[in-house]
Amino acid sequence: MDRLEELLREADARGAAPVEAWDPPYCGDIGLAIAGDGQWLYQGSAIPRREIVKLFARVLRRDADGRTYLVTPAEKVDVAVADAPFIAVEMQVQGRGTEQALLFRTNVDDVVRCDADHPLRFTIGAADGAFKPYVRIRGRLEALLSRALVYDLVELADEGPDGRPGLWSGGAFFELPS
Repeated sequence: MDRLEELLREADARGAAPVEAWDPPYCGDIGLAIAGDGQWLYQGSAIPRREIVKLFARVLRRDADGRTYLVTPAEKVDVAVADAPFIAVEMQVQGRGTEQALLFRTNVDDVVRCDADHPLRFTIGAADGAFKPYVRIRGRLEALLSRALVYDLVELADEGPDGRPGLWSGGAFFELPS
């Protein structure tokens, strides 16, 4: 079995924290932030322990108001996010064409199979014209694909049902911006 596929099965068995079901009181801003490179900060200093970052990532939620929070059953605090809360750092490709599946692992070891529930989204920066692909991880949380994965992703571009270029994964087609 492929490594990312095995990690995905383990994550499915473990289950995600039910953050969407929790409705704790808002407790304010305590100085948590996630930089554009995925580094977690507390009051401006890097959080050095990966285990703490992964624990915090499990209880992260982006609400309909567009703000990101660290949520427990007892409290909800702000997390300032520069771009996306996660960075996709590894990709595995299974199959080809319409049968293709793309699996992504984030910097906090979340693994998802890109499909209709975990879609790809693409933006083009207005100021710099940079091509930025994102994959939904859970809820409203996304991972920005690392630059290395962007090149790999573009190499996989295929023709869609309407003849436009894009990517197949999990039975869904994600059209590239023109």
